[in-house]
Amino acid sequence: MPLDFDAYWFWLILAVILGTAELLLPGVFLIWVAMAAAITGLITFAADPPFAAQLAIFAVTAVAATLGGRRWYSANPIPSADPLLNDRAARLVGETVELTRAIVNGHGRARVGDSEWNVRGPDAPAGACMRVVGQEDGALVVRPVKAIE
Repeated sequence: MPLDFDAYWFWLILAVILGTAELLLPGVFLIWVAMAAAITGLITFAADPPFAAQLAIFAVTAVAATLGGRRWYSANPIPSADPLLNDRAARLVGETVELTRAIVNGHGRARVGDSEWNVRGPDAPAGACMRVVGQEDGALVVRPVKAIE
């Protein structure tokens, strides 16, 4: 007994499954493939091309939708609630640190939490309190606390 199944249902159901997976899984990739499946389903409903042509339509629309989505996200970035989340050095600007190694010729070390960071700034003895004013090449730029206040 052959199944009486219109191919466009396959593509539309696939679009719903992929769209649902996009909602349940992190990321923004599956929505573009879901759109390609929906477009393929609509074209299949209207024109009923052979299955090989359906696969080609799906492949082309998936690539086009993904590239279009990437271009759109590049032009319209989503603002972050915490833009410095992955920039630990930038998050330290304004913090007061204590030097663990004196700054000599502009280079020293300071304790930040449970770790030590390379620091750059004016010469100062070990134990001096410094304020982080920036970052440069992975090192914190510091100034004496009294010079800032």
